[in-house]
Amino acid sequence: MMNYYTIAFYGIIRKEIVRFMRIWIQTLLPSAVTTVLYFLVFGAVMGPKIGMMGGFNYTVFITPGLVMLAIITNSYSNVVSSFYGARFVRSIEELLVSPVPNWMIVLGFTLGGVARGLLTGIIVMAIGLMFAHFYIVHIFLSVLLIILCSVVFSLAGLLNGIYAKKFDDLVIVPTFILTPLIYLGGVFFSIDDLSSGWRYVAYLNPVHYLIDSFRYALLGIEPAEPLWLGVFGIVVSALLLYGYIMYLLRRGQLKS
Repeated sequence: MMNYYTIAFYGIIRKEIVRFMRIWIQTLLPSAVTTVLYFLVFGAVMGPKIGMMGGFNYTVFITPGLVMLAIITNSYSNVVSSFYGARFVRSIEELLVSPVPNWMIVLGFTLGGVARGLLTGIIVMAIGLMFAHFYIVHIFLSVLLIILCSVVFSLAGLLNGIYAKKFDDLVIVPTFILTPLIYLGGVFFSIDDLSSGWRYVAYLNPVHYLIDSFRYALLGIEPAEPLWLGVFGIVVSALLLYGYIMYLLRRGQLKS
């Protein structure tokens, strides 16, 4: 029989999933439409002119990056909008004063973002298989990286939701930080094709390691750096974000 902790945890996760599924036209459909456009423009139109990349057809090469692009943006946006919305209507205060522990609140919102990220990733992957023919080389590693990616950027969205003072603050990080990191992380190109100067800049981009690792898991293309470095970086990022968020909640950041 479920105790009240389990009921509260289930309630948070269910609320998050129902929330984005109820407005699927705004939360899931845009990623599907955008992915189709990417494949049509970059794959069908520019692909034949670019030729092979990493030993694969260009359409196949960009598929892992497009999957990561959808997962990152959807995991992040789901949590940041949901958490700030709860702050705006002050429903988050009911959770904070309840017996539900902070770690359960954080995990509930995070898993809601992970659910949307995974669902969007599946949709984008299905679309990718319509345009590009390939098989997954390392299934377990692919699933692991997708889950870790969703967790990291869900936590990042939660952190943004904690610090945001108004709705305008919700788009600053995605527009000026997240989008450049994603598009310069190797979604549409290999950093091996960059000049030495820009290559060193790419090495400073954490999203690059994520996309490179996922491209290896999906297609078998050897990453420029050791695989463990990308996985280790994702795990450490998740732990640091989680620890910092817990610190902010214990300090009463939402009261300031």
